Amino acid sequence: MNVWQPDPGETLLARAPVAFATGAATPVRGMRWFRGPERHDIQDELPGWPQGPTYRARSAGDSAARRTVKGTALAVGVAVMGVFSSAGGNLSGSAFPRSGSDAPDDRDNEVRDFPVVWAAPGTIARTLPWRLDPGRSDGKLYGTHAIVTDRRLVVVGFPFHKKDPRNIDDQLLWEVPRSAVRRVERKDFKDGSDFTVTFMDDSWCRLSSIRRQRLTRHLVSPIELLSKDSLTEAQRSAVATYTSRIQAPDGVSPVISRPPGGHYRVEFLLPSKLDAFFGASETNMLMDSTGREVQPADYRPEDL
Repeated sequence: MNVWQPDPGETLLARAPVAFATGAATPVRGMRWFRGPERHDIQDELPGWPQGPTYRARSAGDSAARRTVKGTALAVGVAVMGVFSSAGGNLSGSAFPRSGSDAPDDRDNEVRDFPVVWAAPGTIARTLPWRLDPGRSDGKLYGTHAIVTDRRLVVVGFPFHKKDPRNIDDQLLWEVPRSAVRRVERKDFKDGSDFTVTFMDDSWCRLSSIRRQRLTRHLVSPIELLSKDSLTEAQRSAVATYTSRIQAPDGVSPVISRPPGGHYRVEFLLPSKLDAFFGASETNMLMDSTGREVQPADYRPEDL
């Protein structure tokens, strides 16, 4: 078992599963492309990449037919659910609201086409590992995680053991310094799991993660990281109390940050909870400037 570790003095901020995104709009559903600046296909130009699938966006006629079939299926489903409901069945639905959006932000790149790499020759996005591509790497056999630190953005890969998700043998696949990343944007169309990373050379990629919020928190907008020494005595006492309460292992230090909302976040990434399905799980608490713990009901959107 070989788990990737940050260098001494480097702070691990997040680790979560990641892959190239997949089209969701009807013309491009289930598809993805690798493009140059003139929107030509470059997947055969990417060094070391094995042969992968080729796709053709569906025509307007194909898309209309698919929408008709989908609409009919939905109508049948609603009718069936109505029968069950009238019979007294419990059809309360999911407890979790959708986080995505039905409205595309960029029709050219989300409906008419779906590039997941956009890169001129010699740019950073062309160096991304092919293991991120679900069309080339079997996710049932091999996993990929993105790792965010205060210094780097990293991608690691490992053989996937479904029955033993704690069995992780990392291979470093790719990394860039944080200074090479110009911006990170969350893309909500359609299921709310996609995000784009634009590099300083204007190349970009579109990725997807089931833990997007956690993975992109420190990338979308800068979050101030704090040392214990910078806290007030009351805040340090609150951190010590929380550390004792969760029984944090020796040698695992909290990541203390100040999100835009003005509160203070104290979180631990626990090695015992690292697994292939979800990456690094954390436990955290929010406190105010006096060291008082903020209850979830009082969280502000900026705190998240």
